[in-house]
Amino acid sequence: MTASTIVLITGVSRGIGKTLAETYLLRPNHIVIGSVRDKTASNARSLAILPAAKGSRMHLIQIESTSSTDPANAVKELEAAGIDHIDVVIANAGGAGDKGIIPLDVVDVNAVTDLFKVNTIGPLMLYQAVRPLLEKSRVPKWVSVTSAAGSIGNLEIFKAHVAPAYGIAKAGLNWVTVYPRLNFSIDRAAHSANKWLIAFAVHPGLVQTDGGNRAAQAMGLQQAPHTMQQSATAIIGLIDNATREKTSSKFFNVIDGTEIPW
Repeated sequence: MTASTIVLITGVSRGIGKTLAETYLLRPNHIVIGSVRDKTASNARSLAILPAAKGSRMHLIQIESTSSTDPANAVKELEAAGIDHIDVVIANAGGAGDKGIIPLDVVDVNAVTDLFKVNTIGPLMLYQAVRPLLEKSRVPKWVSVTSAAGSIGNLEIFKAHVAPAYGIAKAGLNWVTVYPRLNFSIDRAAHSANKWLIAFAVHPGLVQTDGGNRAAQAMGLQQAPHTMQQSATAIIGLIDNATREKTSSKFFNVIDGTEIPW
């Protein structure tokens, strides 16, 4: 019997997260663990009937990004269901919302705090909760779905000034992915501390989600140039071929395969 590949994706109710889940489900022998804010919501229930290849299935968990208890509770639920490891974690949940694209001169600091909680603290709590299951994988991979808006080195090139609160939050997520000292403990950031883990960040492209289209319009475009399927396919392709030596600790634009400066 072929062993299943177990993939956890946060934020699968819509957007890139849903497309990632749909794409993985069409591969044989994949257990896709998808997080949603509310498992009883209609859009969450519809995920249970997505097409799946032989041996593949969806398992929904409930994680609200700002909850300090949801990630740990979700892991307990998974263990009770017989899931003893996770091969790939894609920290996808997050976004700019209506508050992300407000000029730095006038943005409310509470909006910055809110987006930091969702885009940085949420993935940090997820990492802490799932680490024991990742350690049990033969080739564990952690993927942060971040944004070019979080690149300090290319801030001007990417015109990230249009989304300061979002950019600050995604820069925080980038730190969690790579650099040392995590939560003032003996752990260090995902790549730097864990030599057994492949950990990297991806910019999914300027994608035709609600947030992506708003950002594109702020830059003078009619809509975002990349489809969700184009982005999801590129992300999964990068994950498939990721290695500690060539991929871990790096930040990629998945659309063209180039490396982005932190």
